[in-house]
Amino acid sequence: MPDNGHKGLSLFGHPWRWYWLALLVIALDIATKVWAVDEFMHGPAMQIIPGLLKFTYAENYGAAFSFLADAGGWQRWLFGAIALGFSAMVTVWLWRLPASKRWEPFALALILGGALGNLWDRMLLGYVRDFISVYYGSWHFPVFNVADMAISIGAAMLVIELLFFAEKDSGDAKKSAEV
Repeated sequence: MPDNGHKGLSLFGHPWRWYWLALLVIALDIATKVWAVDEFMHGPAMQIIPGLLKFTYAENYGAAFSFLADAGGWQRWLFGAIALGFSAMVTVWLWRLPASKRWEPFALALILGGALGNLWDRMLLGYVRDFISVYYGSWHFPVFNVADMAISIGAAMLVIELLFFAEKDSGDAKKSAEV
């Protein structure tokens, strides 16, 4: 295996620190979902910002925006397999990144934690528990959870990296290869 800047395999060094971050996202996601079930499954929603944000409870049997939610149950295994395969890919990707990188592995750890948090629900329950509702008037964004936020933030970070920093990183790699 090539040396990607790993200075030993310390439990909190690279790449383990990113796996710990993913585990933190999973724990936070599951804890908030348990809280939401206890608070809102059989009770009223909680207005956080009236007319804009509330906590409620919803079960999503599909994927993003309830895609294939009414497909009859087979989608649980399809989305589970996709999440598992994607998580394996991200785990390897994190392992292979140089220790000097910070932004990209942080983004990947958020995505990994979010994917595994929702996978936990999907495999254990057959659906994903959502509880954050953003709305304005009659417009409602699909209800989501902490895992969805982590995935979205991580994906946005990767896009920012690609659009604004990828050329700089490749230029730095070229300079070090020439030396």
